[in-house]
Amino acid sequence: MAKLKIEDLRRIKESKKGTLNLREGVYRAKVTVHMGTCGIAAGARTIMNTLMTAIGENKTDDVILTSSGCAGLCSQEPMMTVEVKDLSPVKYVYLDEEKTKKIFREHVIGGKPVAEYALSMGSETTY
Repeated sequence: MAKLKIEDLRRIKESKKGTLNLREGVYRAKVTVHMGTCGIAAGARTIMNTLMTAIGENKTDDVILTSSGCAGLCSQEPMMTVEVKDLSPVKYVYLDEEKTKKIFREHVIGGKPVAEYALSMGSETTY
């Protein structure tokens, strides 16, 4: 077995950092892209790639990007949910690259929801 180098350890640390931050609650914002079959067919991969690029370009290390399955609103895909610390979650629908970039700038970075693209604000209930 090959010996690990310092560079290898740093790379492993960085790749696991998001998972640990999510578990420990050490993040400012969490963005969930809904990637069920319907979401993927509607363009959720493009939304995910747009967000990964935006996070990299802005060098944001306190934003967690994750995915989930279908949210049950197939006709409104692609969708994402943005949760900024101490604010209610917002579910965005009918997304494209430009809308996603605006949401990232204004809501994820700026803390102000983009009401024109939002389906709902606040937690959902199952009762």
